[in-house]
Amino acid sequence: MKKLGHEYRLFLSYPRDMRILLITNLIYALVLPVIDVFVGAYVMRNTQNVRLVVTYQLAVYAGIPLTFLINGFLLNYVQIRRLYSLGMLLSGVAMAVMMSLGKLNPAGIGGVGLLMGMSFGLFWANRDFLALCTTNDENRNYYYGVETFFYTNTYVIVPLVVGGFIEGVGRQGWFGGDRNRAYQIVTGLVFLLTILSSLIVHLGRFANPPRSRFLYGRFHGLWYRMQLLAVLKGLAQGYVVTAPAMLVMRLVGQEGAIGTVQSVGGIISAFLLYWLGRTAKPTQRLAIFALGLWLFALGGLANAVLFNAAGVLLFMLCLLLARPLHDIAYFPIQMRVIDTVSAIEGRNPFAYIFNQEFGFFAGRLTGCGLFILLASRISDVFALRFALLFIGMAQLLSIPVARSTLRACDAKTQRDPTVPNTIEPDPAQTPLANSYADA
Repeated sequence: MKKLGHEYRLFLSYPRDMRILLITNLIYALVLPVIDVFVGAYVMRNTQNVRLVVTYQLAVYAGIPLTFLINGFLLNYVQIRRLYSLGMLLSGVAMAVMMSLGKLNPAGIGGVGLLMGMSFGLFWANRDFLALCTTNDENRNYYYGVETFFYTNTYVIVPLVVGGFIEGVGRQGWFGGDRNRAYQIVTGLVFLLTILSSLIVHLGRFANPPRSRFLYGRFHGLWYRMQLLAVLKGLAQGYVVTAPAMLVMRLVGQEGAIGTVQSVGGIISAFLLYWLGRTAKPTQRLAIFALGLWLFALGGLANAVLFNAAGVLLFMLCLLLARPLHDIAYFPIQMRVIDTVSAIEGRNPFAYIFNQEFGFFAGRLTGCGLFILLASRISDVFALRFALLFIGMAQLLSIPVARSTLRACDAKTQRDPTVPNTIEPDPAQTPLANSYADA
């Protein structure tokens, strides 16, 4: 309890708006696993068609950059916290629309996917800008460590609880044994959580970005390296969101198994990631980044070689660590580059957040397209077995690109004093934090 007290006081030592943003994201973190895992499982259960699952995901990814653009104009007239809360609420609405569809067909699934993509667009565009404004390069490891700790735990606990509930409805005969009714109940709970998180974010004193141009066609060369990293990150995002559900439903068979597989090793990994965010220095981001990419590639290799329940388990164990390790390093790198390039070019930071989404979209489209191509030209089984391996190997190219990008940022900071390096002291370096360093 004494150690927990230290951690709590450390948390309180950070800026108020940063803390409110973290608490908001904690509540919404309970929603994201349901959207990521069980919406795909719902489509898979009711259609038995992996291509429709990928169609839904493509529609989601098509809606995100479109909404980033709309959001950029809306920020001139609407408070950012309202747009942020609207994105969270819209995800609950999209799930409700999916559950109300009488028959799942490509048009209906695509429409719901587009609506879900719009919710993500509002959420991520404003979340990224708020994270950029409420943190600095010195405390971003802590920020993303805490946030990743939340997300990793919820990706363990929520699938376990929701999967067990859905399977219990079918096995125990609750609610007439109708699993679709179970999905509807889960959707109602999701909607309540989105309302709660929307209320909390309004407690923050968040400022909108300045009213200035955010659409540009040309950027500093350093930004194009960051865009290449975004494309490579998007490759995995395009398929890995629905891959666990499709693999488990194909090779294991029940929603409850999704929760069981997700829970293995998850709690340990969550505390490991919190510790990394708590103690890792900015200079160690590249090593964390590389470790996450190698784990993803190894998980894809295990799935390709075994392609059975054990292979799915190994892949998801690797994924459980790979995704948060990659994110805990990627986003501070992204924000360091935005700090650097926006200072060099004198532009609104939102311009880079907006432009980065097109890099993600290009990667997601390529990742989903690869799966559809393999499934159409060869077979669904071949796509499920080897697409993850191909994507994992391609993502390893991110390591040398990230290394050269960080070196370029360091060089710019040394040559130009107007380029930000650190803004304010990191509370993690205070005596209070140092007293916990040996825990």
